Amino acid sequence: MTTKLHAKARLIQDFQISLDNGRSHSVVVDQPTETTEGFGPTSLELCVMSHAGCYATICVLTAKKMRLQLKGLEVKVEATKTDEAGTIVEETFSILIKADASDDRIQRLHELTLEHCPVGVLFEKAGVKISYDIKKSK
Repeated sequence: MTTKLHAKARLIQDFQISLDNGRSHSVVVDQPTETTEGFGPTSLELCVMSHAGCYATICVLTAKKMRLQLKGLEVKVEATKTDEAGTIVEETFSILIKADASDDRIQRLHELTLEHCPVGVLFEKAGVKISYDIKKSK
């Protein structure tokens, strides 16, 4: 099956860009300047946010398939961009999974999430070094 995704970028003013997916969803990206923080995330920050969101979404979907009831989930990502590479070279995930489940089931949930997270696959294929710190609580 082939799926087509769509995006449109439209200049608002200065560095403010409205992004639209063609399904009535939009977000504004912006570039901070010397005088302002910007009115939205940068495009690169949006990529990192998208990776965190994708991991969380696929984790929830996978937990449902595994019949593992999540009581909570928090995914934090710290990305490192180098001047040499000009883009992200490394990401560190800090994941808190709240569930009554064995460590083995949580590990399996994580492995399946990684396999099925399309944004994560993109980052891996781009050569980004990714590490994961998973903590479990009840």
